[in-house]
Amino acid sequence: MKKFIGLLKLEFRRIFSNSVLMAIFFGAPIGYGILFGYVYQQAKVKDLPIVIVDQDQSPASDKIIDAFEDNEGLHVFDVRAIPGDIINEMPVNQYVAVITLPTDFEKDLLQKKHPEVRVDLNMANILNANTASNHINTVLMTINAGIEIEGLKKQGFHPDQAKASYESFKINFNKLYNSTGNYVTFMLPGLLAAIMQQIIFLAMALAFSRDFEDGYFGKLVKESKSSIYHIGLKATPFLIMLPFMWFIISLLLTFFNVNLDLLNLPMLVLTTLLTFASMFIGMLFSIAIPSQLKATELLMVISTPAFILSGFTWPTSAIPELITNVAQFIPVTQFLSGFRKIAFYGGDLSSIGPEIRILVGIILGTLIAMVFLLQFKINRFDKKKN
Repeated sequence: MKKFIGLLKLEFRRIFSNSVLMAIFFGAPIGYGILFGYVYQQAKVKDLPIVIVDQDQSPASDKIIDAFEDNEGLHVFDVRAIPGDIINEMPVNQYVAVITLPTDFEKDLLQKKHPEVRVDLNMANILNANTASNHINTVLMTINAGIEIEGLKKQGFHPDQAKASYESFKINFNKLYNSTGNYVTFMLPGLLAAIMQQIIFLAMALAFSRDFEDGYFGKLVKESKSSIYHIGLKATPFLIMLPFMWFIISLLLTFFNVNLDLLNLPMLVLTTLLTFASMFIGMLFSIAIPSQLKATELLMVISTPAFILSGFTWPTSAIPELITNVAQFIPVTQFLSGFRKIAFYGGDLSSIGPEIRILVGIILGTLIAMVFLLQFKINRFDKKKN
Protein backbone atom coordinates (compact mmCIF):
# COMPACT_ATOMS: atom_id res chain seq x y z
CA MET A 1 0.00 0.00 0.00
CA LYS A 2 2.87 2.34 0.83
CA LYS A 3 4.38 1.69 -2.60
CA PHE A 4 1.01 2.38 -4.25
CA ILE A 5 0.67 5.72 -2.42
CA GLY A 6 4.19 6.68 -3.47
CA LEU A 7 3.40 5.92 -7.11
CA LEU A 8 0.09 7.76 -6.76
CA LYS A 9 1.90 10.91 -5.61
CA LEU A 10 4.17 10.60 -8.62
CA GLU A 11 1.10 10.23 -10.88
CA PHE A 12 -0.33 13.46 -9.49
CA ARG A 13 2.99 15.24 -10.15
CA ARG A 14 3.07 13.96 -13.72
CA ILE A 15 -0.53 15.00 -14.31
CA PHE A 16 -0.08 18.50 -12.89
CA SER A 17 3.18 18.96 -14.77
CA ASN A 18 1.17 18.91 -18.02
CA SER A 19 -0.05 22.51 -18.18
CA VAL A 20 -2.14 21.91 -21.31
CA LEU A 21 -3.97 19.00 -19.70
CA MET A 22 -4.63 21.02 -16.55
CA ALA A 23 -5.92 23.98 -18.56
CA ILE A 24 -8.32 21.71 -20.44
CA PHE A 25 -9.35 19.62 -17.44
CA PHE A 26 -10.17 22.52 -15.13
CA GLY A 27 -10.63 25.36 -17.59
CA ALA A 28 -12.92 23.81 -20.22
CA PRO A 29 -15.91 22.91 -18.00
CA ILE A 30 -15.76 26.22 -16.14
CA GLY A 31 -15.00 28.40 -19.17
CA TYR A 32 -17.47 26.74 -21.52
CA GLY A 33 -20.07 26.49 -18.77
CA ILE A 34 -19.95 30.24 -18.15
CA LEU A 35 -19.81 31.00 -21.88
CA PHE A 36 -22.79 28.81 -22.83
CA GLY A 37 -24.70 29.92 -19.74
CA TYR A 38 -24.50 33.54 -20.81
CA VAL A 39 -25.26 32.65 -24.43
CA TYR A 40 -28.59 31.11 -23.38
CA GLN A 41 -29.17 33.38 -20.36
CA GLN A 42 -32.03 35.25 -22.04
CA ALA A 43 -33.83 31.87 -21.98
CA LYS A 44 -36.03 32.77 -24.96
CA VAL A 45 -35.44 34.20 -28.39
CA LYS A 46 -36.74 37.77 -28.24
CA ASP A 47 -36.70 40.99 -30.26
CA LEU A 48 -36.20 39.39 -33.65
CA PRO A 49 -35.93 42.27 -36.16
CA ILE A 50 -38.67 42.58 -38.76
CA VAL A 51 -39.51 45.15 -41.41
CA ILE A 52 -43.09 46.13 -42.23
CA VAL A 53 -43.82 47.47 -45.70
CA ASP A 54 -47.07 49.41 -45.25
CA GLN A 55 -48.29 50.12 -48.78
CA ASP A 56 -51.78 50.99 -47.51
CA GLN A 57 -51.03 53.42 -44.66
CA SER A 58 -54.54 53.17 -43.28
CA PRO A 59 -56.00 52.85 -39.76
CA ALA A 60 -56.26 49.09 -40.30
CA SER A 61 -52.58 48.74 -41.21
CA ASP A 62 -51.62 51.00 -38.28
CA LYS A 63 -53.50 48.66 -35.95
CA ILE A 64 -51.52 45.69 -37.27
CA ILE A 65 -48.23 47.56 -36.87
CA ASP A 66 -49.12 48.40 -33.26
CA ALA A 67 -49.84 44.74 -32.58
CA PHE A 68 -46.42 43.73 -33.91
CA GLU A 69 -44.74 46.38 -31.77
CA ASP A 70 -46.45 44.94 -28.68
CA ASN A 71 -45.17 41.41 -29.35
CA GLU A 72 -42.12 40.61 -27.15
CA GLY A 73 -40.67 38.14 -29.62
CA LEU A 74 -40.48 40.66 -32.45
CA HIS A 75 -38.82 44.02 -32.90
CA VAL A 76 -40.19 46.32 -35.60
CA PHE A 77 -36.90 47.55 -37.01
CA ASP A 78 -38.44 49.70 -39.73
CA VAL A 79 -41.81 50.66 -41.22
CA ARG A 80 -41.74 51.91 -44.80
CA ALA A 81 -44.13 52.57 -47.65
CA ILE A 82 -42.09 50.87 -50.36
CA PRO A 83 -39.85 47.77 -50.11
CA GLY A 84 -36.69 49.42 -51.36
CA ASP A 85 -33.62 47.19 -51.71
CA ILE A 86 -34.87 44.72 -49.10
CA ILE A 87 -33.09 41.70 -50.64
CA ASN A 88 -29.67 43.29 -50.11
CA GLU A 89 -30.61 44.79 -46.74
CA MET A 90 -31.77 41.52 -45.18
CA PRO A 91 -28.31 39.83 -44.97
CA VAL A 92 -26.70 43.01 -43.63
CA ASN A 93 -29.28 43.91 -40.98
CA GLN A 94 -30.32 40.29 -40.32
CA TYR A 95 -34.05 40.92 -40.73
CA VAL A 96 -35.83 37.72 -39.81
CA ALA A 97 -38.93 38.63 -41.82
CA VAL A 98 -40.44 41.28 -44.07
CA ILE A 99 -44.20 41.75 -43.77
CA THR A 100 -45.98 43.50 -46.63
CA LEU A 101 -49.44 45.04 -46.17
CA PRO A 102 -50.74 45.60 -49.72
CA THR A 103 -52.28 48.70 -51.25
CA ASP A 104 -56.04 49.02 -50.57
CA PHE A 105 -55.69 46.63 -47.63
CA GLU A 106 -58.37 48.32 -45.51
CA LYS A 107 -60.67 48.87 -48.49
CA ASP A 108 -60.50 45.19 -49.47
CA LEU A 109 -61.16 44.19 -45.85
CA LEU A 110 -64.35 46.24 -45.77
CA GLN A 111 -65.45 44.79 -49.09
CA LYS A 112 -64.73 41.22 -47.97
CA LYS A 113 -62.20 40.72 -50.76
CA HIS A 114 -59.75 38.91 -48.43
CA PRO A 115 -56.52 40.84 -49.09
CA GLU A 116 -53.28 38.92 -48.73
CA VAL A 117 -50.57 39.83 -46.23
CA ARG A 118 -47.22 38.68 -47.57
CA VAL A 119 -44.55 37.43 -45.15
CA ASP A 120 -41.02 36.87 -46.47
CA LEU A 121 -39.03 34.79 -43.96
CA ASN A 122 -35.25 34.73 -43.70
CA MET A 123 -34.60 30.97 -43.56
CA ALA A 124 -30.82 31.23 -43.14
CA ASN A 125 -31.38 30.60 -39.42
CA ILE A 126 -34.20 28.07 -39.07
CA LEU A 127 -34.61 28.54 -35.32
CA ASN A 128 -35.10 32.30 -35.70
CA ALA A 129 -37.34 31.81 -38.73
CA ASN A 130 -39.61 29.31 -36.95
CA THR A 131 -39.82 31.47 -33.83
CA ALA A 132 -40.62 34.57 -35.86
CA SER A 133 -43.15 32.67 -37.93
CA ASN A 134 -45.01 31.58 -34.79
CA HIS A 135 -45.10 35.12 -33.41
CA ILE A 136 -46.17 36.62 -36.74
CA ASN A 137 -48.88 34.01 -37.17
CA THR A 138 -50.17 34.68 -33.64
CA VAL A 139 -50.39 38.43 -34.23
CA LEU A 140 -52.08 38.14 -37.63
CA MET A 141 -54.53 35.44 -36.53
CA THR A 142 -55.50 37.53 -33.49
CA ILE A 143 -56.08 40.60 -35.66
CA ASN A 144 -57.97 38.50 -38.19
CA ALA A 145 -60.24 37.10 -35.48
CA GLY A 146 -60.84 40.59 -34.11
CA ILE A 147 -61.82 41.92 -37.53
CA GLU A 148 -64.22 39.03 -38.15
CA ILE A 149 -65.87 39.48 -34.76
CA GLU A 150 -66.22 43.24 -35.29
CA GLY A 151 -67.83 42.57 -38.67
CA LEU A 152 -70.40 40.26 -37.06
CA LYS A 153 -71.15 42.84 -34.38
CA LYS A 154 -71.84 45.45 -37.08
CA GLN A 155 -74.36 43.01 -38.56
CA GLY A 156 -76.28 43.16 -35.30
CA PHE A 157 -74.81 40.20 -33.43
CA HIS A 158 -74.40 40.49 -29.68
CA PRO A 159 -70.64 40.60 -28.77
CA ASP A 160 -70.79 37.19 -27.10
CA GLN A 161 -72.77 35.77 -29.99
CA ALA A 162 -70.34 37.27 -32.50
CA LYS A 163 -67.40 35.71 -30.68
CA ALA A 164 -69.14 32.35 -30.43
CA SER A 165 -70.04 32.43 -34.13
CA TYR A 166 -66.43 32.97 -35.12
CA GLU A 167 -64.89 30.56 -32.62
CA SER A 168 -66.22 27.11 -33.44
CA PHE A 169 -63.91 25.70 -30.77
CA LYS A 170 -61.19 26.92 -28.44
CA ILE A 171 -57.58 25.81 -28.35
CA ASN A 172 -55.74 25.61 -25.04
CA PHE A 173 -52.05 24.70 -25.08
CA ASN A 174 -50.80 23.27 -21.79
CA LYS A 175 -46.99 23.23 -21.88
CA LEU A 176 -45.40 20.45 -19.85
CA TYR A 177 -41.78 19.74 -18.88
CA ASN A 178 -39.98 23.09 -19.21
CA SER A 179 -43.24 24.96 -19.68
CA THR A 180 -41.51 28.33 -20.07
CA GLY A 181 -39.49 27.12 -23.06
CA ASN A 182 -36.32 28.15 -21.24
CA TYR A 183 -33.26 27.53 -23.43
CA VAL A 184 -30.83 27.55 -20.48
CA THR A 185 -32.76 24.71 -18.87
CA PHE A 186 -32.90 22.81 -22.15
CA MET A 187 -29.40 23.28 -23.59
CA LEU A 188 -26.90 23.99 -20.79
CA PRO A 189 -26.97 20.62 -18.94
CA GLY A 190 -26.63 18.66 -22.16
CA LEU A 191 -23.75 20.78 -23.43
CA LEU A 192 -21.90 20.52 -20.12
CA ALA A 193 -22.29 16.73 -20.09
CA ALA A 194 -20.81 16.55 -23.59
CA ILE A 195 -17.93 18.79 -22.51
CA MET A 196 -17.25 16.62 -19.47
CA GLN A 197 -17.11 13.50 -21.63
CA GLN A 198 -14.68 15.26 -23.95
CA ILE A 199 -12.27 16.39 -21.22
CA ILE A 200 -12.34 12.93 -19.62
CA PHE A 201 -11.50 11.42 -23.00
CA LEU A 202 -8.61 13.86 -23.45
CA ALA A 203 -7.25 13.38 -19.94
CA MET A 204 -7.37 9.57 -20.04
CA ALA A 205 -5.91 9.44 -23.55
CA LEU A 206 -2.61 10.48 -21.98
CA ALA A 207 -2.75 7.97 -19.11
CA PHE A 208 -0.58 5.28 -20.68
CA SER A 209 0.41 6.71 -24.07
CA ARG A 210 2.56 9.33 -22.33
CA ASP A 211 4.29 6.56 -20.33
CA PHE A 212 5.00 4.60 -23.52
CA GLU A 213 6.55 7.68 -25.16
CA ASP A 214 8.79 8.87 -22.33
CA GLY A 215 9.83 5.43 -21.03
CA TYR A 216 8.08 5.71 -17.68
CA PHE A 217 6.12 2.55 -18.48
CA GLY A 218 9.25 0.48 -17.89
CA LYS A 219 9.61 1.88 -14.35
CA LEU A 220 5.98 1.01 -13.61
CA VAL A 221 6.46 -2.57 -14.83
CA LYS A 222 9.31 -2.96 -12.34
CA GLU A 223 6.91 -2.10 -9.53
CA SER A 224 4.15 -4.49 -10.57
CA LYS A 225 3.37 -6.96 -13.32
CA SER A 226 -0.41 -6.68 -12.79
CA SER A 227 -2.46 -4.76 -15.36
CA ILE A 228 -5.28 -4.27 -12.84
CA TYR A 229 -2.81 -2.63 -10.45
CA HIS A 230 -1.69 -0.13 -13.10
CA ILE A 231 -5.25 0.62 -14.26
CA GLY A 232 -6.20 1.38 -10.67
CA LEU A 233 -3.10 3.56 -10.27
CA LYS A 234 -3.92 5.62 -13.37
CA ALA A 235 -7.62 5.92 -12.59
CA THR A 236 -7.32 6.96 -8.94
CA PRO A 237 -6.13 10.58 -9.45
CA PHE A 238 -9.04 11.29 -11.78
CA LEU A 239 -11.54 9.54 -9.51
CA ILE A 240 -10.41 12.03 -6.85
CA MET A 241 -10.56 15.11 -9.12
CA LEU A 242 -13.65 14.40 -11.21
CA PRO A 243 -16.21 14.65 -8.34
CA PHE A 244 -14.83 18.14 -7.75
CA MET A 245 -15.43 19.02 -11.42
CA TRP A 246 -18.98 17.65 -11.31
CA PHE A 247 -19.56 19.77 -8.20
CA ILE A 248 -18.48 22.85 -10.16
CA ILE A 249 -20.89 21.87 -12.94
CA SER A 250 -23.73 21.71 -10.39
CA LEU A 251 -22.79 25.21 -9.15
CA LEU A 252 -22.89 26.54 -12.71
CA LEU A 253 -26.37 25.08 -13.23
CA THR A 254 -27.51 26.71 -9.98
CA PHE A 255 -25.91 30.04 -10.95
CA PHE A 256 -27.78 30.10 -14.27
CA ASN A 257 -31.08 29.12 -12.58
CA VAL A 258 -31.50 25.76 -14.29
CA ASN A 259 -34.72 24.77 -12.57
CA LEU A 260 -34.43 20.99 -12.66
CA ASP A 261 -34.38 18.30 -9.98
CA LEU A 262 -30.82 17.00 -10.39
CA LEU A 263 -29.74 16.17 -6.84
CA ASN A 264 -31.13 12.66 -6.58
CA LEU A 265 -29.98 9.03 -6.64
CA PRO A 266 -30.83 8.28 -10.32
CA MET A 267 -28.80 11.30 -11.47
CA LEU A 268 -25.89 10.29 -9.22
CA VAL A 269 -25.90 6.78 -10.70
CA LEU A 270 -26.11 8.12 -14.26
CA THR A 271 -23.29 10.63 -13.72
CA THR A 272 -21.08 7.97 -12.10
CA LEU A 273 -21.61 5.57 -15.00
CA LEU A 274 -20.88 8.31 -17.56
CA THR A 275 -17.66 9.10 -15.71
CA PHE A 276 -16.43 5.48 -15.60
CA ALA A 277 -17.49 4.74 -19.19
CA SER A 278 -15.67 7.84 -20.50
CA MET A 279 -12.59 7.07 -18.39
CA PHE A 280 -12.33 3.48 -19.54
CA ILE A 281 -12.80 4.33 -23.22
CA GLY A 282 -10.08 6.98 -22.92
CA MET A 283 -7.74 4.58 -21.11
CA LEU A 284 -8.36 1.83 -23.65
CA PHE A 285 -7.33 4.14 -26.48
CA SER A 286 -4.31 5.21 -24.41
CA ILE A 287 -3.19 1.57 -24.04
CA ALA A 288 -3.95 0.55 -27.62
CA ILE A 289 -2.30 3.59 -29.24
CA PRO A 290 1.16 4.38 -27.79
CA SER A 291 1.09 7.96 -29.10
CA GLN A 292 -0.44 10.86 -27.21
CA LEU A 293 -1.26 12.78 -30.37
CA LYS A 294 -2.90 9.87 -32.21
CA ALA A 295 -4.87 8.76 -29.15
CA THR A 296 -6.31 12.23 -28.56
CA GLU A 297 -7.04 12.73 -32.26
CA LEU A 298 -9.00 9.49 -32.53
CA LEU A 299 -10.96 10.21 -29.35
CA MET A 300 -11.86 13.64 -30.71
CA VAL A 301 -13.27 11.95 -33.80
CA ILE A 302 -15.66 10.12 -31.47
CA SER A 303 -16.37 12.98 -29.11
CA THR A 304 -16.88 15.91 -31.49
CA PRO A 305 -20.15 14.72 -33.14
CA ALA A 306 -21.40 12.96 -29.98
CA PHE A 307 -23.77 15.72 -28.85
CA ILE A 308 -25.45 15.97 -32.26
CA LEU A 309 -25.76 12.20 -32.67
CA SER A 310 -27.14 11.72 -29.15
CA GLY A 311 -30.65 12.77 -30.20
CA PHE A 312 -30.77 15.44 -27.49
CA THR A 313 -31.59 18.26 -29.91
CA TRP A 314 -32.23 16.46 -33.22
CA PRO A 315 -34.57 13.42 -33.17
CA THR A 316 -32.85 10.09 -33.72
CA SER A 317 -35.77 9.06 -35.95
CA ALA A 318 -34.42 11.53 -38.51
CA ILE A 319 -30.89 10.04 -38.40
CA PRO A 320 -29.94 6.94 -40.45
CA GLU A 321 -30.24 3.79 -38.35
CA LEU A 322 -26.61 2.76 -38.88
CA ILE A 323 -25.39 6.04 -37.37
CA THR A 324 -27.78 5.88 -34.40
CA ASN A 325 -26.70 2.29 -33.67
CA VAL A 326 -23.07 3.40 -33.48
CA ALA A 327 -24.00 6.44 -31.38
CA GLN A 328 -25.60 4.17 -28.77
CA PHE A 329 -22.10 3.14 -27.66
CA ILE A 330 -20.95 6.72 -27.02
CA PRO A 331 -21.49 7.24 -23.27
CA VAL A 332 -22.98 10.72 -23.51
CA THR A 333 -25.78 9.40 -25.75
CA GLN A 334 -27.04 7.18 -22.93
CA PHE A 335 -26.42 9.89 -20.33
CA LEU A 336 -28.48 12.50 -22.17
CA SER A 337 -31.29 10.02 -22.79
CA GLY A 338 -31.41 9.16 -19.10
CA PHE A 339 -30.94 12.79 -18.10
CA ARG A 340 -34.09 13.83 -19.94
CA LYS A 341 -36.10 11.06 -18.26
CA ILE A 342 -34.89 12.08 -14.79
CA ALA A 343 -34.67 15.87 -15.03
CA PHE A 344 -37.74 16.60 -17.15
CA TYR A 345 -40.02 13.60 -16.59
CA GLY A 346 -39.17 12.91 -12.94
CA GLY A 347 -38.08 9.33 -13.65
CA ASP A 348 -36.51 6.93 -11.16
CA LEU A 349 -33.84 4.23 -11.51
CA SER A 350 -36.22 1.81 -13.21
CA SER A 351 -37.06 4.38 -15.90
CA ILE A 352 -33.39 4.65 -16.92
CA GLY A 353 -32.82 0.89 -16.88
CA PRO A 354 -31.94 0.64 -20.60
CA GLU A 355 -29.39 3.45 -20.31
CA ILE A 356 -27.84 1.92 -17.19
CA ARG A 357 -27.49 -1.49 -18.88
CA ILE A 358 -25.73 -0.06 -21.93
CA LEU A 359 -23.38 2.10 -19.84
CA VAL A 360 -22.52 -0.86 -17.60
CA GLY A 361 -21.91 -2.91 -20.75
CA ILE A 362 -19.54 -0.24 -22.09
CA ILE A 363 -17.69 -0.15 -18.74
CA LEU A 364 -17.31 -3.92 -18.49
CA GLY A 365 -16.37 -4.35 -22.14
CA THR A 366 -13.69 -1.65 -22.08
CA LEU A 367 -12.38 -2.82 -18.68
CA ILE A 368 -11.92 -6.40 -19.86
CA ALA A 369 -10.25 -5.20 -23.06
CA MET A 370 -7.94 -2.94 -21.05
CA VAL A 371 -6.91 -5.66 -18.62
CA PHE A 372 -6.01 -8.14 -21.35
CA LEU A 373 -4.34 -5.64 -23.68
CA LEU A 374 -2.28 -4.01 -20.93
CA GLN A 375 -1.29 -7.40 -19.49
CA PHE A 376 -0.14 -8.41 -22.97
CA LYS A 377 2.01 -5.27 -23.23
CA ILE A 378 3.44 -5.78 -19.73
CA ASN A 379 4.38 -9.39 -20.51
CA ARG A 380 5.89 -8.45 -23.87
CA PHE A 381 7.91 -5.63 -22.31
CA ASP A 382 9.14 -7.96 -19.55
CA LYS A 383 10.21 -10.61 -22.08
CA LYS A 384 12.09 -8.05 -24.20
CA LYS A 385 13.89 -6.76 -21.14
CA ASN A 386 14.90 -10.24 -20.01
